[in-house]
Amino acid sequence: MKKNTTPTPHDATFRQFLTQPEIARDFMDIHLPEELRAVCDLNTLKLESGSFVEADLRQYFSDVLYSLKTAGGEGYVHVLIEHQSSPDKHMAFRLLRYAVAAMQRHLEAGHKALPLVIPVLFYMGRRRPYPYSTCWLDEFTHPALAGKLYSTRFPLVDVTVISDDEIAGHRSMAALTLLQKHIHQRDLADLMDRLVPVLLSGYLSSSQVVSLVHYIMQAGETPAVEAFIQELALRVPQHGDALMTIAQQLEQKGIQKGLEQGIQRGRDEGKREVARTMLQNGLDLYTIMKMTGLSEEELAQIQH
Repeated sequence: MKKNTTPTPHDATFRQFLTQPEIARDFMDIHLPEELRAVCDLNTLKLESGSFVEADLRQYFSDVLYSLKTAGGEGYVHVLIEHQSSPDKHMAFRLLRYAVAAMQRHLEAGHKALPLVIPVLFYMGRRRPYPYSTCWLDEFTHPALAGKLYSTRFPLVDVTVISDDEIAGHRSMAALTLLQKHIHQRDLADLMDRLVPVLLSGYLSSSQVVSLVHYIMQAGETPAVEAFIQELALRVPQHGDALMTIAQQLEQKGIQKGLEQGIQRGRDEGKREVARTMLQNGLDLYTIMKMTGLSEEELAQIQH
């Protein structure tokens, strides 16, 4: 008899069986904890395609994913069955990663709520019993602290509800926080009196202040941005040189833009004058449009 060269005969055979819904139904009915079994409608089992196991680990692990509806008919449950022939001390964390990947796939399919994903590890290795914890929190140096962190709401910094007075005391974070809180208001010039004391506190370098000013220019609503920067330079003298450099650059850009607009207006007026002469000499509209680049509507305005 030819020797079986399949690298994972255990995994391959397990997968061959567990991808059959009637066998998977028995597996879940037998092995799911009663509390979880009670929320599953095993008559709605649907085998999901694909694998979450990394390509370089598939010779060691095999996974099968089923989706099913809850017993109440609302929502979805996924059962992720992982087969393992060699113990892995990080298997609990790996199962968590696969479970999160299954949740992500569920959302990408258009569902609005996360499914409950139940990871089940099927182990048949030589070492017995299974030597590692299947609680991923036990992999942390401080499991109790990790459990507290990952079983409650994550910290939220909602700047929209923090008062400006409180923000002013946030040291090196104060200026950035204040600007990001108010960046959507109609005119950031109204923020000047609150921003100046924060910048005068001395926590930021000139390059950091310049970065904040660039942020104001890119994302803020300040009609007279050049005047805003000039006033800021006067009221925050330790950063005055850096701020005045920006103001001067803006002024130079304004002059250059004005010159370019003037030149363009001159060119446009020249085209119209040429077109007017052509019309007076009886040239057809198509020829005039082709030679001047003016539109039919523009020529109509010249004629009137």
